Amino acid sequence: MTHTAVFRGSAVCPSPVADPSLRLFLFHHAGGSHLLYRNWVPEFPPDWELCLLNAPGRAHRRDQPAVDRVEDLVDHFHQELLPLFDRPFAFFGHSMGGLAAYELTLRLAAQGGPMPVWLGLSAFGPPRGAEYRRRPGRHESSDAELRDWLRSLGGTPAELLDNDDVWQLFEPVFRSDFKLVDTWARDPATGSPPLPFTVFGGEQDLVVEPRRLKAWADHSPHLQGVHLYPGGHFYLHDHRAALIRTVTASVRAARAAAERIITAPGAS
Repeated sequence: MTHTAVFRGSAVCPSPVADPSLRLFLFHHAGGSHLLYRNWVPEFPPDWELCLLNAPGRAHRRDQPAVDRVEDLVDHFHQELLPLFDRPFAFFGHSMGGLAAYELTLRLAAQGGPMPVWLGLSAFGPPRGAEYRRRPGRHESSDAELRDWLRSLGGTPAELLDNDDVWQLFEPVFRSDFKLVDTWARDPATGSPPLPFTVFGGEQDLVVEPRRLKAWADHSPHLQGVHLYPGGHFYLHDHRAALIRTVTASVRAARAAAERIITAPGAS
């Protein structure tokens, strides 16, 4: 059956489901878009609805100015996604997307709103406080330095980096996104995700090294596990099937645990 994608605010739902048992929201990396996840949908359970998100300034949200503060990005997603939290839902984010998913989760917890059943954090380490801010930030790099650094990561199409005209169209988005990430700070004492979460990353990632990912164990008792795959910052391109299997199993385990709590004798 052929599906027609549906746009719901910032979300692109490539295969809409009439009455999904769960919505999985996928948050993209800095400089990226929903296209990071364009091949993921068929590999998830058919009764799940996948919502591929776009931050302002790209794809069908390109008419909106890009934001360079985490608070503004969370405001944007919170406002646009709240109507979609009408059934069980989960978050998965890669790199900057991990930061967005994490901060949105903490926002929902602080406001007593609906909460995801599970949080997946890919290539995103725990908070370390303002003293660890990246100085100078990547958004302050020269044009050549920034393009060379992006080439080294392997996640940006060569035609974007090598074509001056194309690069000029996308450079402001990259710089806004990197400013957002590089200036983010949170007191580690306030940064424990209050729900089951799983961490993912690349064994050879030099941006967010495995030791940083494993440090999540010191921040929360709710960590389900750290799953590492061969590769660098964009390891997920080469391990999509294995990663999706783990995400699916992790979400199911979190939902099953929540149901056991609800149905336990004495549960309110």
